[in-house]
Amino acid sequence: MQEQQNPHPHHRTFEDLVGEGASAPTEGWDFSWFEGRATEARPSWGYAVSMAERLGRAGAVLDVQTGGGEVLDFALVRAPQRPPLTVATEGWPPNVAKATALLRPRGVAVVAVPEDDPLPFADGAFDLVVSRHPVRPHWPEIARVLRSGGTYFAQHVGPSSVFELVEHFLGPQPDEVRGARRPERERADAEAAGLDVVDLRAERLRMEFHDIGAVVHFLRKVVWMVPGFTVEAYEPQLRALHELIRAEGPFVAHSTRHLFEARKP
Repeated sequence: MQEQQNPHPHHRTFEDLVGEGASAPTEGWDFSWFEGRATEARPSWGYAVSMAERLGRAGAVLDVQTGGGEVLDFALVRAPQRPPLTVATEGWPPNVAKATALLRPRGVAVVAVPEDDPLPFADGAFDLVVSRHPVRPHWPEIARVLRSGGTYFAQHVGPSSVFELVEHFLGPQPDEVRGARRPERERADAEAAGLDVVDLRAERLRMEFHDIGAVVHFLRKVVWMVPGFTVEAYEPQLRALHELIRAEGPFVAHSTRHLFEARKP
């Protein structure tokens, strides 16, 4: 049925595909729009399921930069029991509204906090702090709000993630940009803030973009990939990539992820 409404991307025009990618809503971290148009391998450690198991043992939980709340919601539904206290922070207003609507029925308070601001919580307020893909982990603040013996459990975006795509649009990137988010650098920063790193695992994961509409939607959604991305500003690169996909098949890139677990002594 879907096939008739949605002809195969290869038979559709550049304008048609780009228009579709440019008009799809981008709030939250729901990636279902990409079904059949892009794929990304998932890390082997199953972050959201592992988070659910930890939520079941926690008394007070903070989810930092929750996005639209989808990952925390998924984990709360699957937790063996709900923590007595769960709070989430988010900095982007559309996501604050989305996360509030999703999480308030689960008894979670969502607090609007710009991502670089101090966390508005007391020292030692939480025994578990979680985060999936924070823009930048604010290590001194994470350490401060954790109680003694508390845990930070997160999945971070790693270095040079999806850089095949980034460099198609921006050209070769300097080493300091490629090296940002290195797991070892983050380990050093976490330790400098007084945390003990107990687990750090990294994986490189295959992604495929099957049509240019998926590329447009991805770059509008993940805004830090190509800062200031618009279809108009990057039309030559988009057309070139459209032709490449038509000639050679899906555009392949690789995301990098690392699992981070640190404990406050």
